[in-house]
Amino acid sequence: MTSASTAQSASADQAGTDRPAADLSATAQPAGSGTSGGGGVPAAIRRRLATVDARVDGHAWLATAVVVAIAGILRFLGLSGPKGKIFDEVYYARDAYGLIDRGVEWNYKDNGPSYVVHPPLGKWLIGLGEWAFGYQDPETNISVPGHLMTTAPEFGWRFAAAVAGTLSVLLLVRIGRRMFRSTTLGCAAGLLLALDGFHLVLSRTALLDIFLMLFVLAAFGALVLDRDARRRRWSRALEAGLDPSRPGPAGRPRSTWREWPWWRLLAGVLLGGACAVKWSALYFVPAFALLVILWEVGVRRSAGARRPWRDAVLDELPWLLLAGVLMVVTYVATWSGWLFSDDGYLRLASRYPGSGLSDDPVIGPLINLWKYHQAAYGFHTQLDEPHKYQSWPWQWLLLGRPVAFYWSGDGNCGAPSCASEILLLGTPLLWWSFLPALAALAWLGLARRDWRAGAILLSVAAGLLPWFWFALDKRTMFSFYTAPALPFLVLAVTYVLGAIAAPAPAAVTAGASPPTKQEAADRRLVGGVIAGAYVLLVALCFGYFYPIFVGRLLTYADWSARMWLEGRWI
Repeated sequence: MTSASTAQSASADQAGTDRPAADLSATAQPAGSGTSGGGGVPAAIRRRLATVDARVDGHAWLATAVVVAIAGILRFLGLSGPKGKIFDEVYYARDAYGLIDRGVEWNYKDNGPSYVVHPPLGKWLIGLGEWAFGYQDPETNISVPGHLMTTAPEFGWRFAAAVAGTLSVLLLVRIGRRMFRSTTLGCAAGLLLALDGFHLVLSRTALLDIFLMLFVLAAFGALVLDRDARRRRWSRALEAGLDPSRPGPAGRPRSTWREWPWWRLLAGVLLGGACAVKWSALYFVPAFALLVILWEVGVRRSAGARRPWRDAVLDELPWLLLAGVLMVVTYVATWSGWLFSDDGYLRLASRYPGSGLSDDPVIGPLINLWKYHQAAYGFHTQLDEPHKYQSWPWQWLLLGRPVAFYWSGDGNCGAPSCASEILLLGTPLLWWSFLPALAALAWLGLARRDWRAGAILLSVAAGLLPWFWFALDKRTMFSFYTAPALPFLVLAVTYVLGAIAAPAPAAVTAGASPPTKQEAADRRLVGGVIAGAYVLLVALCFGYFYPIFVGRLLTYADWSARMWLEGRWI
């Protein structure tokens, strides 16, 4: 890992600070006085507006493919076990079949609509796997073959989660590579996520949280691409002679339809999809909007605009509002099965007299959908019933109370007592690195004024801090609420690994000589060994706990040896 290949190098950090550029009157300077290239754009401004080379890198994609293959094998191998529905699959797998069969969640025992409190998109995705590979439910005497092939029914309802988990690893590799300007660090981030037990268990279970994570991460990735696209737009305009100090449109790049913020609009659609899985995605909306504004202010400062804050708000607020409209439209569209059917819960006023519903054309379904949302919101705000596996937000990163998805003492393991468990537990060495990594990230981010550190910290805050507020009301919560923050926590660890592997050059004290090339190379070698050793230790830790991530049969003694923290994991 060389300093040229990692964004932790000094030059990359300077490029990411978004510091105000010198007045562009300097562009009239002759060559050799700090300017370069067409239009006489100063080299410092070029560096600050630099983005990742967009050309296809075959080696980078090959490395990405290896990491994604590892993730896919771990997630699909033995996916049909254990047999039957585990944990909340008893709800989501059945709701998913109802959506595929009737367009709404349906209670086949009572032959009536089901009252559910989560939006439908995640269950639609689970249902696609059931449609493709078949579905069985002995309790309701349902058995349907798959449209592509018929497999074990468990494979069908877990298939979409495994795909989502594998795709999230792919996204994290590419996002990490773009943010850190390093294929090595991008692959390290993806590999750490692939080797996390928490992520693995969610990727092999028909729950909603892995889909929530995927859509949030994809929206963040779209915004990172938007940031790069906007910086390239400003760079091209400066090369063409734009003077950003001029007032009004004359001091801004032209805005043709090709240069609209398409990635930002896509992020709005993806956030709508995230909200259509779970409402907790809403916490990321203001955080991501703030990131967009800060990045737009930064690019204007780098270009030399005189009023970057005012210009950024005036120019970008309409686009943010349009992205918000797309988010709402996407969310409502995922309720199409409910809107265009008469079978959904609270769908028709005639079936629920005195409920304040409406059967008026067009507006009636929307009114009823709003009433449904009010009922679901009331459920969430009053959810305070104690649960064996509930936990508090301050316990999550410490693995204070993981959730057991499955446990059985049956089977022949060659010992008097056996145990088989699927425990929603993060790989301990990785998870116990999160808090130190966040502290180091905050320090390094402030010291380097690095946009990447701020983006990661803000995203982690959006995923975790709101739950501390709900803890004040003693709301029942579980550790899997951490899921959408997990990729950003991994990025925090990766950032620190990059800082260790290729540290920024230290300031040279007056009278002292700077480090030689050999000394700098030796320092990078030591840092690379430390970072590589950490990833290897995480892999070994993952391997040790792997049996309780996938429900492998163990002797009771071997299972008990993996129950750390004085039984808090039992």
